[in-house]
Amino acid sequence: MTGTWRHLPATARAIAVTATAAVAAAQARDGQAYDDAVGGLAADERSGLVLGAVVRLLLEESHPDGLTGDDIRQVLTRCVQGATRWRSDVDPHVVLVLLAGALGVYDPEGDESPPDASALARHAPLLVADLLAATSVPFDDYLAAAFAEIERTERQD
Repeated sequence: MTGTWRHLPATARAIAVTATAAVAAAQARDGQAYDDAVGGLAADERSGLVLGAVVRLLLEESHPDGLTGDDIRQVLTRCVQGATRWRSDVDPHVVLVLLAGALGVYDPEGDESPPDASALARHAPLLVADLLAATSVPFDDYLAAAFAEIERTERQD
């Protein structure tokens, strides 16, 4: 994967800049920078679409033969345990919803307590940072691929 998202319209670039800051803060375990960045993500609901696409791409790349229930459990456990070392507000249910949503199997109507957009925005960069740790591909490349995929889907619709 190679590419850039810097040519995109201003609103998409703003999501990319904020997502990049949030993921970098998660990787550095910088609580203040993380809180600042995820506030920006929560302000734009389209950031969930972008980060969901990034999560799906990361899952596909890290599990090229497909995902099993054990794989999902392992990703969930690793992400939550790693994040709780520096964030006390990590909710495993929200991370599971992010995983299921990225895979297209989440039904919010079947969820007794679906997380709100703010909770999803607070947890998505944690999941992305965790998944990025297993790859040598820069986050920018995944962002560019996610934006390209979203654009392709919108053109087809």
